[in-house]
Amino acid sequence: MTRPTDIRLCELTSSTTQSVFRTPLKFGGQVVTQSPNLHVEATVETRDGRRAVGRGMMPLGSVWGWPSAVVTGAQAAEAGLALFARAVPAAAAALNESGHPLDFDQAAEPLFSRLAAEVAAHLQLAEPLPLLYQQVVTSAIGAAWHDAYGRALGRPVWACYGPEYLAGDLGDRLHPRYAGLTLDQFISAKPVPSLPLYHLVGALDPLTPADVAQPVGDGLPEHLAEWILADDLTHLKIKLNGDDVNWDVERVAAVEQIAGPPMAQLGHDGWVYSLDFNERCPHVDYILEFLARLAERAPQAFARVSYIEQPTARDLAAHPENRMHTAAKLRPVVIDESLTGLESYDLAREQGYSGVALKACKGQGAALLIAAAAQYDGLFLCVQDLTCPGASFLHSASLAAHVPTVSAIEGNARQYCPSSNVEWAARYPTLFRPRAGAIETALLDGPGLGFG
Repeated sequence: MTRPTDIRLCELTSSTTQSVFRTPLKFGGQVVTQSPNLHVEATVETRDGRRAVGRGMMPLGSVWGWPSAVVTGAQAAEAGLALFARAVPAAAAALNESGHPLDFDQAAEPLFSRLAAEVAAHLQLAEPLPLLYQQVVTSAIGAAWHDAYGRALGRPVWACYGPEYLAGDLGDRLHPRYAGLTLDQFISAKPVPSLPLYHLVGALDPLTPADVAQPVGDGLPEHLAEWILADDLTHLKIKLNGDDVNWDVERVAAVEQIAGPPMAQLGHDGWVYSLDFNERCPHVDYILEFLARLAERAPQAFARVSYIEQPTARDLAAHPENRMHTAAKLRPVVIDESLTGLESYDLAREQGYSGVALKACKGQGAALLIAAAAQYDGLFLCVQDLTCPGASFLHSASLAAHVPTVSAIEGNARQYCPSSNVEWAARYPTLFRPRAGAIETALLDGPGLGFG
């Protein structure tokens, strides 16, 4: 069934920029100091002759998307850029049928996987590009055609996922158990007015003036207490090591102690934490011991924990012993790095995960489909970014603002690479600097992805 709103891809173009971090970010045991950003422009035309240009942006995210014991960080970055360089023109040439952007997403997935295999063979890599990394590298492409689709129709694309625009139901696109459900039932056409913003407390980040070994001197806060006061924070995401329970417990206890005075000065008493172990915990017993010891060492800090991000290894099938049921009774445990589609989603639920971390870097269409499944299945939802600067952060925030039940949004490029935010922060200052712990997501109501 064709629709006058169906689009065809007229052109896809790409470019890259570089974000240099003002301070290092320790990420899964590695230290990140800079990141390439991938940019895509999509020109589309509807069957009834409306034409528009949409844009997508995403950082390369090789350290997160492809941590490897046999492929170096430099090789992973080279492979990602090579895949991106091939994927953009290949998608423009191959996706020549008219349809909805979600149709393009699903048609492009096997194409991108084939190109990833070609890149691995060409570069003689010791292992193939994992699916998660393929999704990160190509996510800006899908973002561009979803953005262009909404712009061609003169509407937020979030209002364009119902039967009027999109054939089939979730039984067709996900699994028969979702038959009769449509995507628009789980996506809000209007953004929520505001969302709490999580500020990242990295494992290398100074908590006090005494921790500042070498001031950056750029006028931005130098340590946690300054950040809390400067940005009126209420939500802190704490990076932990996962291989030293004493250090992890003491780190959270220290954050609780140091956050107290500035929070009191701002009049906040209900601030919260999320905890991120970056998959480094050896087993689920580590989490249970950590939570028990935190409750004893710093009971107020324990009470503030809102959720725990995926604590153990991302290969769920290889570690069936890591069942999260007991931990999830204490706090929501959200699946993150393991989540690449419905198969991994179902396995995570079977293993006791009680929440989902949505990410725009896994693809707009894929994120929306999993968001629908998670809402239907009653899971906890949050949206996280990938140290996303500029337009990529606005995309992430717009995703969070249009998915009902999402609890908060993460946005840490304002801390680590603020120079890449300058243009967008000037246009949307209340989205890049929180007040009373939240950003003003009501502004994300324009055509396409909602901004720009």
